[in-house]
Amino acid sequence: MIEVHKLTKQFGSKLAVDKLSFTVKKGEVLGFLGPNGAGKSTTMRMITGFIPPSSGDAKVCGLSITENPQEAKTKIGYLPESAPLYPDMTVSSFLSFCAEIRGLKKSAAKDAVERAIETCFLTSVARQSIDTLSKGYRHRTCLAQALLHDPEVLILDEPTDGLDPNQKHEVRQLIKRLGKDKAILFSTHILEEVEAACSRAVIVDRGKIVADGTPAELIAQSDTGSLTDLFRKLTTRDTEAAA
Repeated sequence: MIEVHKLTKQFGSKLAVDKLSFTVKKGEVLGFLGPNGAGKSTTMRMITGFIPPSSGDAKVCGLSITENPQEAKTKIGYLPESAPLYPDMTVSSFLSFCAEIRGLKKSAAKDAVERAIETCFLTSVARQSIDTLSKGYRHRTCLAQALLHDPEVLILDEPTDGLDPNQKHEVRQLIKRLGKDKAILFSTHILEEVEAACSRAVIVDRGKIVADGTPAELIAQSDTGSLTDLFRKLTTRDTEAAA
């Protein structure tokens, strides 16, 4: 469903993403792990067609994001980092607006909005203005827009950011449930989310993949049986060099 081949992004002299290659199959939830600045968000922006790669390509449901960007984007539900909202709209009106942009018409749009509101636990605030919502409810509204068109592929950048522990649990369970029949790629630096929601994970450091496997396989690679210790071992080379 997602095929990334030697994806590279250069910003001036900085190499943000360095020939990344990986796949995400239908029914798979891939956690994209790495410290801040590792290239996670940049990679996701390239896969979604938000920014062009310097070289390499990504295919979504067999469609090249560089050769067929518009068609490829119809297959994707995208939750970007710091997703934009219109604060003067209600949750329902914002989602109806997004459904219209997605090309959904009348009854199909209404059904999609109702389904997204229910899926993302937004029923109690559906008629509230977005500027009155807590950060957690705003984030869930952003997640709801990514689900409106029932996409085959979900790309979620820090989907539990700003949520309280109960909300984090709800979203992790939702991701796990949606992952049964979709391909999901989501970035995080919260290691507990790997075991809670992922069927597989990759660890990225300085634009390169440094580990890839199921949660159990990654834990087995650690000398201490700790995913945290493995993460630190693989992603602290810069800080160790400076010490």
